[in-house]
Amino acid sequence: MTQTTTQTGSGTKPGQMTAVMRAMNQATGPKVLRVGVVQGGKVIEERIIKQRTHVTIGPSEKSMFVTPSKNVPPSFRLFELVGNEYALNFLDGMAGRVALKTGVSDLASLKSQAKKVSFGQVQAFQVPLSDDARGKIVVGDTTFLFQFVAAPPPQPKPQLPASVRGGFVQSIDWTTTIIAAFSFLLHFGAVGTIYSDWMDPLVNDEVDVAQILETVRSLPPPPPVEQPKETDTQPTPTSTAPAEAPKPSAGASAAKGAGGGKISDTRASAIANELNQLDMQMLGALNAAGNATAGVLDRGDVPLGLLDNAAASGAGAGLGGIAGLNLGNAGGGTVRPGAAGGGGLASIGDTQAATAASSQGAAKTVKGPTGSANVGGAAVSGGNVANASSVVAGMAAGFRRCYNRGLQADPTMKGSVRITAKIGPNGEVLSASPSGGGGLSGDVISCVVARVQSAQFSPPEGGGATVVIPVSFVSQ
Repeated sequence: MTQTTTQTGSGTKPGQMTAVMRAMNQATGPKVLRVGVVQGGKVIEERIIKQRTHVTIGPSEKSMFVTPSKNVPPSFRLFELVGNEYALNFLDGMAGRVALKTGVSDLASLKSQAKKVSFGQVQAFQVPLSDDARGKIVVGDTTFLFQFVAAPPPQPKPQLPASVRGGFVQSIDWTTTIIAAFSFLLHFGAVGTIYSDWMDPLVNDEVDVAQILETVRSLPPPPPVEQPKETDTQPTPTSTAPAEAPKPSAGASAAKGAGGGKISDTRASAIANELNQLDMQMLGALNAAGNATAGVLDRGDVPLGLLDNAAASGAGAGLGGIAGLNLGNAGGGTVRPGAAGGGGLASIGDTQAATAASSQGAAKTVKGPTGSANVGGAAVSGGNVANASSVVAGMAAGFRRCYNRGLQADPTMKGSVRITAKIGPNGEVLSASPSGGGGLSGDVISCVVARVQSAQFSPPEGGGATVVIPVSFVSQ
């Protein structure tokens, strides 16, 4: 690199580039901008701008060269492309030297002949550069070296070695391939021959049918079949005995003897008496526990006509403790109500003094007081209960039984009560509290509350509900 001199106002000074710039290789041909970055006396980056464009510096990441200097705008155009030529822009505070056609000058002396340009709020100085220009610009602790060099030759595309670039055909071992091909043909040909039918003889249907007919004609005749000998056998006559007529029952014999199917009045009366005794025995045939009898006497919703008819009839029950009645007399025979003295059915009524009236069929029926329970519509609050109406309606029979028990103590008792039931999340009754109840005894109200507490509802919506049940009792 040759040294040049420049004429300045102060005199002639020799131009001298730095050692790093002298070390840069010079090239000929179309020139491009080459920029080197020096920090701490070492070149840390070198870049050739192959296509002409702006070269920017600054602290912004969008700059081509990032510098930590705060005195430089975020993206300052150090080398600006004006038309098709480059121009150098520098700011106050930047130092350096530039070799132009007129000689080597520092930046301070170039300010007088530089053009002033603005970058936002910052004013800079602009000096045009030629392809022979070179120099260095110091920005804080960073030095930028630049010069114009010939464009590097284009790099050839990387290519694989000839041994690798060989085609698939060249990599085939033809000897082995031919041997393997003939081996496969031989083996598959043998297998195909085994499963094919091209070696089977031809089939002529006409010839085969003719051979079958000749074979059938030459078959020997079948041997004679022995016929079974006929035997003169006559069926033995079987005597059919007439079916035995069913034996008449004792009752039928008696009826036939009495008058050819007619029953006498005495026999009819005896049969009616036996039927009445059977009814009384059925009422007491439930052993000493008396489940059904206790249910009939205890429940007000069961008709008492059966007991009334039995008491009004002239029938009775046999002695000897039939079905746990324990009537007190171990003898047999018929016992009428009240005839046992101080036990058994004596409390029902004494009929000894009224034998004549009973013989004529006259009887007096005494019926205890009964009542009815009217259940109003259930009011549900707090959450919907799907089966509230049906469950409350099913409680009517239990309410009526509670009222009938109370009527045994007070036949004139009547009144109404409201039961407030709180329903749990599973449909159970958590609590039941009565309100009102004027005219009703405490036993009846307690019985009604117990019936409500034993009810089971559907799970209410929302996890809980309150059901108010109004009940009114009226005696009949």
